[in-house]
Amino acid sequence: MADIKYYDVILKPIITEKSMSAMGEKKYTFLIHTDATKSQVKEAVEKMFAGTKVKSVNTMNCEGKKKRRGMTVGKTAKTKKAIVQLTADSKDIEIFEGL
Repeated sequence: MADIKYYDVILKPIITEKSMSAMGEKKYTFLIHTDATKSQVKEAVEKMFAGTKVKSVNTMNCEGKKKRRGMTVGKTAKTKKAIVQLTADSKDIEIFEGL
């Protein structure tokens, strides 16, 4: 397993209708490194966004989709998503404020 630093864990936020509606419950969705664990995600969120306290982390592995171009068949890359639940007294994450 690779040595992953906290700034390498979170790749980008996921902006969809479902993730935007979950922000009312202080749930934020991120695309994360495929080797990252739940405890690494918790540490990364608390260090990268000041004033946040993580209540729970749910992760899911997403397999790559099969793609074709003519007779050539391939797959897209695997991804991993994390849904981070913040505590009630925690600050909101700023990158989602204007959306």
